[in-house]
Amino acid sequence: MRILIAVGLLFFAQLLTAAQEGELGQDLVNPGYHEQPDWFKESFLDLGEDVAEAAAQNKRVLLYFYQDGCPYCAKLLEDNFGDARIAEKTRKHFDVIAINLWGDREVTDFNGQVTTEKKFSESLRVQYTPTLLFLDEQGKAVVRLNGYYGPAKFDVVLDYVSGKHETRMKLSAYYAQRQPATGDGELHDEPFFLPAPLKLADNRKQSWRPLLVLFEQPNCRPCDELHQDIFRRQHVVTALSAFDVAQVNMNASAVLQTPDGRTIPARQWVAELGLQYAPSMLYFDAQGKEIFRSEAWLKAFHLHTVLDYVATGAYLHQKNFQRFVQHRAEILREKGFNVDLME
Repeated sequence: MRILIAVGLLFFAQLLTAAQEGELGQDLVNPGYHEQPDWFKESFLDLGEDVAEAAAQNKRVLLYFYQDGCPYCAKLLEDNFGDARIAEKTRKHFDVIAINLWGDREVTDFNGQVTTEKKFSESLRVQYTPTLLFLDEQGKAVVRLNGYYGPAKFDVVLDYVSGKHETRMKLSAYYAQRQPATGDGELHDEPFFLPAPLKLADNRKQSWRPLLVLFEQPNCRPCDELHQDIFRRQHVVTALSAFDVAQVNMNASAVLQTPDGRTIPARQWVAELGLQYAPSMLYFDAQGKEIFRSEAWLKAFHLHTVLDYVATGAYLHQKNFQRFVQHRAEILREKGFNVDLME
């Protein structure tokens, strides 16, 4: 633990230096409350009743967890729901209900228990905003999106859930059928990647660093952005040096050793983990236990924050990642440093 604390202090000092040198952007973006579409449902947050009302209209419920000042929520509202075709499709097939991650409105959950928005979010372990839960007619989550998906990916998810395709195939298989190939057409390599073939359990026995497994695909524009932009930033590369980093091709049949010691094809491991977004980043401790994951589009500030959250051991003491994000930003503001959350 002393080593983790020392590493955390070192990287936080380097973060402040990077911010002072202007590497992290210009101004802290805190856009505050974002106006939601007027077609969102005005709900009393009795979720069982909401699901029944939606089913009676041949619709499903979409729970939208948000927070004020969330730039990814702004992108969802402006880029996704700002697209008339996507907005109309969502209105036709879903009752969208907004839930404030920090809110105190009463929520009646699916067990009939009365709680608050904040406690309900905590019970579902909502770590990112936006988080989107697409519910079936029994109130069961068909798809959960932990973070922001761009319009093209989001549109495929809408079709998957509204068409009730979960009865026939997983979202990843449906997405592979629907999404056209884009990007550079190959996986990017980095000098800090562990060599293949991956023996991740053996690595856990030999290393004190946490393990970051980066799941990617060929023909993936967010993967291109990660390597060509975010991994080229000095403060991010410095933070990555606290990790052993492995890259996995999500579509590959090549066999690897998982952190818990099993030898299986990469794509079987991906299916077991339930991954549906590239790039996804999963973090494992020295014993090979998964401790955190990010599986949506992230810009440099939030990716760097995840790295700090894991490397410093903060996840052991602050279970709510969003509180860690807020505290980190507040410290930078108090020190007079400028941060662009979407830079």
